[in-house]
Amino acid sequence: MTNEPLLLTRRDPARNMARFYVLTVEPDLFDGAALTRNWGRIGTKGRFRIDLFGSRQDAERRFLALVRSKVKRGYQPREGTG
Repeated sequence: MTNEPLLLTRRDPARNMARFYVLTVEPDLFDGAALTRNWGRIGTKGRFRIDLFGSRQDAERRFLALVRSKVKRGYQPREGTG
């Protein structure tokens, strides 16, 4: 897995819905990893959260679980990213 961000979007014009969800796993300063998340309505800054993990494998496991959850809810990977 690379450090490239993964952009997921969900659009439903009938419900006036246009959302984004960005995930990335990056190394931290203490030989662990940080999972960063940014989400909200397209066109806004949205909300931001950083979760710290003791190992990159733990962070990637959570990353994949979040991606599966978002895809189930209708989010799609944006073409040309991740």
